[in-house]
Amino acid sequence: MDKKIIPHSQILSIIAVIIVSTLLLYLPFATNTLKYLGFAKDTSMQYVYQNYDGLYYIVPAVSWYNPKAIEAMRLEFTLPLEYYAAHLPLYPFFIALFAPILGLLNAMLGTTILFTVCFALMFYYIVSHFKLTKHPLLLSSVLLFLPRFFIIRSVGAPETLFMFLILASIFFFEKKQYFAAGLVGALATMTKTPGILLFGAYGLVFLETLIREKKFSLRWLWVSLIPVGLLVVFGLYKIQYSDFFAYFHTGGVVPMPYPFAVFNAQAKWVDTPWLEEIMMYFILYLFAIVTLKDTKYRSMFYFPLLFFIFGSFVQHRDLSRYLLPLWPFAAIAFEKKLASKKFILVLLILLPALYFYAWNFLLFNIIPVADWRPFV
Repeated sequence: MDKKIIPHSQILSIIAVIIVSTLLLYLPFATNTLKYLGFAKDTSMQYVYQNYDGLYYIVPAVSWYNPKAIEAMRLEFTLPLEYYAAHLPLYPFFIALFAPILGLLNAMLGTTILFTVCFALMFYYIVSHFKLTKHPLLLSSVLLFLPRFFIIRSVGAPETLFMFLILASIFFFEKKQYFAAGLVGALATMTKTPGILLFGAYGLVFLETLIREKKFSLRWLWVSLIPVGLLVVFGLYKIQYSDFFAYFHTGGVVPMPYPFAVFNAQAKWVDTPWLEEIMMYFILYLFAIVTLKDTKYRSMFYFPLLFFIFGSFVQHRDLSRYLLPLWPFAAIAFEKKLASKKFILVLLILLPALYFYAWNFLLFNIIPVADWRPFV
C-alpha cells in the first residue's frame, strides 16, 4: 500500500483499535470476572471458542473434508459428514496454516483478527484513494463497531476474510485491473458462496458501459475467474465426498424461498417474531444503496444492490450477520454522519452498552462441547 495514503501512524492506530477492543472483549472470559458484572455464570475462553460457527470450520482445517478423517476426529456433534461442505475451504486453510504455531483454537481466532486488520486497512485505503471521505481514520474506526460485526470479528468466523477480499476485488476492478479483480474475487467465492455476486455486479458495470459508451474490452473476461473459484471448491468436494454438489446436500444451507422470508416465526432458522432490528437493517442498507446510486464507482453500487436483493431472500434469524458485507458500503454512503463529532460522542457513550451486548451474546450463542480433545 502507498505510504502516502496510509501513514504508519494511521496503520498502527487501526491495529491498536482492533487489538485493544478485542482484548477487552475477551478479558472477563479469560479472567472469569463476568459474574461480577451481574452475569450468573462462571466463564472461560471456551465460550469465545464455542461461538457459532467457529468449531465447524476447524473440522475441515483438520480433515480437508475427507469423511474418514472427520470420523477419526471423534467429534461429539451429531451432524452428517457432508455438513462441513457448507463451510468453504479458504478460512479453514488459514486456520491450518497458523495451527502449528498457535494451536487450532487460537489459530481460528488469530485468523479472524488478522483479516479484521486487513479489512480495516483495505477500507481505509479505498476511501482515501478514491477520496470518499475527509476522515478515513475516524470512518475506519467506526466501521469496526457495528454491534454484530464487533462480535463476528472476535470469534471464529470467515466474514472478515470474506469482506476483505470483496473490498480488495472491488478496488482492483475500479482501477481497471481486471485480472487481479477476478483472481481476488475467486478467492472470495472460496470463502463464502455469495462472493459469486461480484461476478454479477461486474457484469452489470460492463453492460452499462457497453450501453452508454459502446465499448467492449477483452480484458473484461478476466472477471470470469470469479466463478472458477467456486468450481475449484466443488472440485475439492468431488474428490473428498465423491459429490460435486455436496454443498447443496449438507442440510445446512439456509433456505431462500421468497423476498423478506425472514419474517416468518415458524421457519426452521427463524423461530421468533422479535425481528424489528432486521427491519432496521433493511432500511439502513437500502437507504445506503439508494444513496450510492449515482456514484461514479459503479461496482460500489451494483454489488451492494445485488447483495441486498439476494440477502432479502435469506430465511434466517441471524440475517444481520449474512448482510454484513453491505456494512462498508453503508459506511461510505453515510460517511459525513458516521465520521462526525456528534456520532463519535454517541458511540463513546454507548461503548459500555456494546460490550454488555457482546458479552451477553457470546455467553449464549455457543456450540455445545464437552470433549475438547479434537480441537487441541
